[in-house]
Amino acid sequence: MFKNLVTSALIAGFVAGLIAAALQISMLVPVLLEAELYETGVLRHFGAETREQHNFEIAHDWARNGFTILAMVAIYIGFALMMVAALAFAESKGVVVTARRGILWGLGGFAAIQLFPSIGLAPELPGMLAAEVIPRQIWWASTVIATIIGLSAIVFGKNWTHWGIGLVVLAVPHIVGAPHPAIFGGTVPPELAAEFAGLSLGVGAISWACLGLLSAYFWLKQTQST
Repeated sequence: MFKNLVTSALIAGFVAGLIAAALQISMLVPVLLEAELYETGVLRHFGAETREQHNFEIAHDWARNGFTILAMVAIYIGFALMMVAALAFAESKGVVVTARRGILWGLGGFAAIQLFPSIGLAPELPGMLAAEVIPRQIWWASTVIATIIGLSAIVFGKNWTHWGIGLVVLAVPHIVGAPHPAIFGGTVPPELAAEFAGLSLGVGAISWACLGLLSAYFWLKQTQST
């Protein structure tokens, strides 16, 4: 079983990581590179200047793109190990693993790791003001844990008490509130920041759904072949 779990996770994580990297390079990297132009002062968003008035081309750094691919593959293999382990545990408890269930579990991972934390701490571009790193990391980690507990109580709960506790746990980090800087500002246009936040969540949702689907598929394939 352990061999099937690791093999399934390695293949699913590798493929999902490639998908996530392709989405990031094609959709997020151009926005990041443009933000760096504002951060370094090449472009400015103050005054009467508009984005259309600038005549520039954003060149991809293919060495950085290579590291992005390696990082995404490594990260998604780690996520796949947790996903396949969770699916295997659920199957041992009588839950039928299907492709649809894999997608739903993948979206659950997206909700816990990206969606709910982004309610308080939206994805950020270079040049944006932010609070101190450690308080943000603590809030983010606490929110991830609370989201996993809350969603688990809602999905697997048997009565109103379980569901109510799940909703309360989901809400607690956001009632406490994420740390933010005393003032807001920065060199990046707010429109570009909003575009990046939306794209980041879209890429994350697609990548996690693919991860869940691939994890379920390769787990079923491994277990059925043994």
